[in-house]
Amino acid sequence: MTGNRIGFDFRMEPRELSLDEFTAENSCWNWTSAFNLVSMPELPDITAYISALEARILGQPLEQVRIASAFLLRTAKPAVSETEGRTVRELRRIGKRIAIGVEGDLWLVLHLMIAGRLHWRAAAAKLAGRNGLAAFDFPTGSLVLTEAGSKRRASLHIVAGEAALETMNPGGIEVFSSDLETFREALTAENRTLKRALTDPRIVSGVGNAYSDEILHAAQLSPITQTHKLAPEEWARLFTATKQTLQLWMDRMLAEAKMDFPEKVTAFRPEMAVHGRFGQPCPRCGEKVQRIRYADNETDYCAKCQTGGRVLADRSLSRLMKSDWPRTLDELEALKRR
Repeated sequence: MTGNRIGFDFRMEPRELSLDEFTAENSCWNWTSAFNLVSMPELPDITAYISALEARILGQPLEQVRIASAFLLRTAKPAVSETEGRTVRELRRIGKRIAIGVEGDLWLVLHLMIAGRLHWRAAAAKLAGRNGLAAFDFPTGSLVLTEAGSKRRASLHIVAGEAALETMNPGGIEVFSSDLETFREALTAENRTLKRALTDPRIVSGVGNAYSDEILHAAQLSPITQTHKLAPEEWARLFTATKQTLQLWMDRMLAEAKMDFPEKVTAFRPEMAVHGRFGQPCPRCGEKVQRIRYADNETDYCAKCQTGGRVLADRSLSRLMKSDWPRTLDELEALKRR
């Protein structure tokens, strides 16, 4: 399995874990380890980036594109040099991608993936350090792309024309231009967990690990509930929660973008209800937020509000712990007291 999809089919390398180690790793007091994780920019973050960029580069000529990492550029034609000297005419969000349109119907399409981030710097800013991947120079400043870590996943495509641009779209529905029935049909095309369905870009556009946690908490639904098992009132709740949660964060991020260029993009923010708040009290019921960890990501949820008090397990740990795996909040507390 790849990406942010989860259910009970995680692919993790098993390792031996003592009961004490398990308790330490999953203790509700160990919530700060969540901040070692990095989340991919999602719809609210991309919207904020585009808003900030429109104020800075719309109508400005793209003077030069400097690429420091050979892994970044994924296309050969049109050449990067063909975009230089052309004026920026439009910016768009394509799923979780940022598309910068210049004269001649050429598009620079950036996908930040998990660790890519954009920064606005002084004109002709230097690309310092190994994390600096590219700079896009304008008369008013330089848009700098960085990517933390050693894995180079961020990408830049140069495409010509609307048809080529559309091929970059994974095809997920746009929540704000959909109604309840369209939303339900998209998520039930296949029987998946809610978490997997919400974070699949072919199903829903722009939603990833962080905001799906917030959406499911707002809807009071378990991340592992199968889409084919939702009742009509649960679909209504999920659709409303999806729109309201995304709108709430878009408003917050856009307000911040008006003051300064966005730097805190899909961080584990203190205003979030559950994402990145493992071990902290749920703002609705006060119970401690639980989590499922997998690879570089985690899913955070409130057992009392979302799963009827059930503590969720991934396949590796539950198989390892067997009968010792805590099934409820009470069992988890008893396990920690051993």
